[in-house]
Amino acid sequence: MIEIRNVTKSFGDFRVLDQCSASVAKGSVVVVCGPSGSGKSTLIRCINQLETIDEGEIIVDGVSVAARGTDLSALRTRVGMVFQSFELFPHRTALENINLAQRTVLGRTRSAAEERSMALLERVGLADHAGKYPSALSGGQQQRIAIARALAMDPVAMLFDEPTSALDPEMISEVLEVIVSLARQGMTMIVVTHEMAFARQVADRVLFMDRGRIVEDRDTHSFFVEPHTVRAREFLSKILHHELVTT
Repeated sequence: MIEIRNVTKSFGDFRVLDQCSASVAKGSVVVVCGPSGSGKSTLIRCINQLETIDEGEIIVDGVSVAARGTDLSALRTRVGMVFQSFELFPHRTALENINLAQRTVLGRTRSAAEERSMALLERVGLADHAGKYPSALSGGQQQRIAIARALAMDPVAMLFDEPTSALDPEMISEVLEVIVSLARQGMTMIVVTHEMAFARQVADRVLFMDRGRIVEDRDTHSFFVEPHTVRAREFLSKILHHELVTT
């Protein structure tokens, strides 16, 4: 489904991705974790060409992302993206936020778009909030709207860039529950997160990044039970201790 082959990316003199390779099978869930600044977000932003790569190749569902002539608009409808900061239009209601791209990009009629949007609002538990503006919604509710908006484009895969990092602790679980439900329904997903309990629950594999490199690419059980690298062991020790203290 998604192939990342020897991808390198620099910002000026700083190499943020260094010869990264990974494969994501259809229907699998891959969690990307690692310390801040390790290149996690940049890696998934390269998958739908929100960041361009300097070297290497990324293939999504048979399409080479960086190839000349690739239709990036079509690619981005097929690969949904959910950001840390929701990115909702503040002057549009929840329903209108979900309708917009369906109408402008997919060409759906208003009635078809609204039918799809309401079904998705029901799916994320927010059907009663369709007419509310983002300012009237909690952070967790806004993020669920953002997930519904991405799903409205009928993507073949979903990318999540630290979807709970901007949320208060009590709102995190409501967003993770939606992502868990997508995993159970077979959606192909790459999730950048520090939520290790979530990773253990839903991930098929874990990519651990450090200093721009993928230093571990393991099945989830093996990664948590016996990480290969000292850096991964240190990371897990700190993260799991923090989760234990805060629960």
